[in-house]
Amino acid sequence: MAFAQPLPQALSPSRLQDFQSCPRRYQLGAVERVAQPATYATTKGRLVHHVLEHLHQAEPAARTAPLAHELTPGAFSAILTDEVRRDLDGGEEVEERLHREVRTILERYFEVEDPREVVSEGIELTLRCDIEGTPLLGILDRLDRDENGDLVIIDYKTGRVPSRHFDQQTFANAELYALLCREALGETPSAIRLIYVAHAEELEKPVRDVVVSARAHAAQSAWSKIVRYYEAGEFPATPSTSACRWCAFRDRCRADGVAVPEGL
Repeated sequence: MAFAQPLPQALSPSRLQDFQSCPRRYQLGAVERVAQPATYATTKGRLVHHVLEHLHQAEPAARTAPLAHELTPGAFSAILTDEVRRDLDGGEEVEERLHREVRTILERYFEVEDPREVVSEGIELTLRCDIEGTPLLGILDRLDRDENGDLVIIDYKTGRVPSRHFDQQTFANAELYALLCREALGETPSAIRLIYVAHAEELEKPVRDVVVSARAHAAQSAWSKIVRYYEAGEFPATPSTSACRWCAFRDRCRADGVAVPEGL
């Protein structure tokens, strides 16, 4: 079939991850843009990111816990739309739970770092580049300067802290951000720091050129397949327990005859 929608103009780290997990997931989300309902977890994450974004846009001396709490109502007004409320379908009880958990997460954030001491090159920084015909796009939570003057990628996480055994996948998106920094800014960050704000923990990893180059190769390979599948009019499904478990499209795929594993 021919797609009515145009091919996306760029490949982001999250869309690359979707494609690598299952090409059909990329088709439905990025090409056909099938709406994905908000979940409790995604909504909570967006609320926390909204507050931290605006907190770090304030003057350094003003970045305090009281300001974070002052910013919270604005975050709820911006994120918790009528459509999101319908998706969550939990009424006041769910909203009260969100308020409690967001407040707790923000308190824990201040246990990890003092934002008054942070020196950033950009907040919610959008970077674009083209790697030999592969268009890349990324939005960084923060791009900081450390005490040595080196760039450090900061990525907020509101989920669980992963096992150290899964570092390769844990840092995959942020390593593509490092590639974007290298190509768009002409400077490769020295490190990536993931802040797990809900648990007051962080993971840090040095950026290595060989890994950045590997991410570039993976993105080029994926984009070549994306273009080929798009022109062919079909992205193959690769169902598996791990790929389908958290996928918002599994019911759609099951209805279309894709062999989604039972029990999901």
